[in-house]
Amino acid sequence: MAIITKISTQKKPGYFNIFLDGQYSFSVSEEVLIAFNLHKGQELTKEVLSEITAAKEVDFLYQQALGYLSYQLRSQAEIETYLKQKNSTEIALKQVLQKLQANRLIDDLQYAQSFVRTMAKTSDKGPKVIRNLLRQKGIGENLIDKALTEFPLEQQQQNLTHLIPKLMRKYQNESALRQKQKVKQALLVKGFNSSLIDSLLAQHQIQVDPSEQLELLKKQALKAWNKNQRYDGYQRLQKTKQFLYRKGFDLSDIEQVLNTISTEN
Repeated sequence: MAIITKISTQKKPGYFNIFLDGQYSFSVSEEVLIAFNLHKGQELTKEVLSEITAAKEVDFLYQQALGYLSYQLRSQAEIETYLKQKNSTEIALKQVLQKLQANRLIDDLQYAQSFVRTMAKTSDKGPKVIRNLLRQKGIGENLIDKALTEFPLEQQQQNLTHLIPKLMRKYQNESALRQKQKVKQALLVKGFNSSLIDSLLAQHQIQVDPSEQLELLKKQALKAWNKNQRYDGYQRLQKTKQFLYRKGFDLSDIEQVLNTISTEN
């Protein structure tokens, strides 16, 4: 049994020092002070002190969670991971999560919807990549499905309409076929649907300048021809031809250019 002999305020607003039997013992928040109706002259049993200690842990973790949430929305899994780093007990963690949910500070659907809207407006990522990012944040599949409705087909088409020309410029030094393949592959990696990509690519015809394509072919052909110089004549020709064909150049153009190179070299 211990008796509260003094209660003083801390410099930190909302916190109080508790003195037991004439000596400082611990500090509590205003919430804990009120919850246990702590006052001078009050007798505290070991059981009550134990309950106060547990309440202090919950209060501490809750304040930590509020600070973590003050920067941006968080998923429940993210908050759990963060609070576990504070060496929280399972009981305290459960109580904090319940309190956060009761105060509507944790809502994984709301979080996921906000995340999808932000990614759709500010990033070049498609639905598949966004789904994986939400999975990493601990969001369940059903909630992800609901949240992805915030990224409708019309918005995806609009994003692709801006992305495709940029990627075409990036791969403009490739053959026309290779350019289209690389653009599609880049968009697949970003998480967009293959059929949607194809439909949008069909609307963005690649402008091919025959003279530029021929110059590009000559450049690539000479580079490959020199790289394959360790092979004999026929094998060297075949390997160079295969390389250029895989690059998407027209076979008749390849043979014409290689005929010139092999004659000159």
